[in-house]
Amino acid sequence: MMISTKGRYALRVMARLAESGEGELIPLKDIASDQGISLKYLESIMHILVKSKLVEGASGKGGGYRLTRPAEKYTLGEVLRITEGTLDPVACAAIEGEYCAKSEHCRTFPMWKELSDLINGFLDSRTVADLVCRKD
Repeated sequence: MMISTKGRYALRVMARLAESGEGELIPLKDIASDQGISLKYLESIMHILVKSKLVEGASGKGGGYRLTRPAEKYTLGEVLRITEGTLDPVACAAIEGEYCAKSEHCRTFPMWKELSDLINGFLDSRTVADLVCRKD
């Protein structure tokens, strides 16, 4: 499994918004500059985050983006599932329980399911606040 730039950048944007403090609107051009992300690509990521109600935006003078809830209320898994679609390493280990028809007799399915549970468990146990508070 490889997380795309969309997912990686979404996490960086969420961390940047969390750093700014609750309620403060950060202009998109500032986020793009701070994070070294093209404005056009960032617009497409922000569209996804706004549509999913992870962030809210205000246009015009003094406008920008901010988180809709405290940073500790967003798991990394939530953000990545919104941008990536799934975090499962293989299609047959889908989170929703829609396993392939061969899963009952497949020798590899338990391993894929265990890996999927580890990945999802790890990312669901970390929050955007954890990204901001890291000391390394």
